[in-house]
Parts: sequence; C-alpha cells; structure tokens
Amino acid sequence: MKCIYCGHAESKVIDSRATEESNSIRRRRQCLKCGKRWTTYETVENTPILVIKKNGSIQPFDKNKIINGILKACEKRPVSLIEIENIASKVEKTLKDNMQQEVESIKIGEMVMDMLKPLDQISYVRFASVYRQFTDAENFINFLKND
Repeated sequence: MKCIYCGHAESKVIDSRATEESNSIRRRRQCLKCGKRWTTYETVENTPILVIKKNGSIQPFDKNKIINGILKACEKRPVSLIEIENIASKVEKTLKDNMQQEVESIKIGEMVMDMLKPLDQISYVRFASVYRQFTDAENFINFLKND
C-alpha cells in the first residue's frame, strides 16, 4: 500500500484486528521508507443486485419483497416466519453466490416456488397463481397437472 506521507509504494502491517461491528478489518501500517504510521480499514465491497422486472424496468433487489410475497401466500397456513425468512435468505445468498449483478424477476420467482413447494403445497399454489398471473382457470389447472 502506498504511504500517505511520502508516497513510497511499500509498507508493512504492524497490527490487524476486526472492528467492533466485525464488518471491517482495522490495520496499522508503517512505511518502509519514512517509518511513519497510519491506519487503514478493509471492508468487503457489496455490489448491488439489480432485478429486471417483467415490464423491462430495473429495481434494486429487496429481500423484504420476497418475504412479503411469501407471507401473503402463507396466510393462515402452518408456515412460520422463520421458514419464510429462511427462503428469502437462501434466495439472496444464491444470487450473491452466483455473482450476477442483474437477474430477471422470473428466476427469483422460480427459486421461491422451488423452495416453497416442499414446505407447504397450498402456499406454493397460492404463490404460483399470483406469480404466474393466470388469466383463467384452464391455465391454472394445466399448471397444476404439469407440476
């Protein structure tokens, strides 16, 4: 790392520790040329995930929207809030692990449906009916038969 005092390109780390919030690392450095010391903070760079909606608009990913959608589908069903939050967290983690900056809302909905199906069939059908925007009962029945 470049010295902030003399501009020398090399320094050594004297001390390194996590910050109180544990979201960054504090490092004390010393210039190998002038000997002066300074502090740097190292954090993970979070790149936002953008969601491409069905109409082509782009919005930042919001885990709460997934939670709210699942909550509506699970209304009056034996599905706990913890299970709902776990689904939303798994979706978010999968998206971050794939390191895609843009993802289509269709893929997010499919991921939610795949995780909701083994959890509660009724909630799965409710979510699918809203998500797939069925225009009539025949389309809905065909979906259920093929699934």
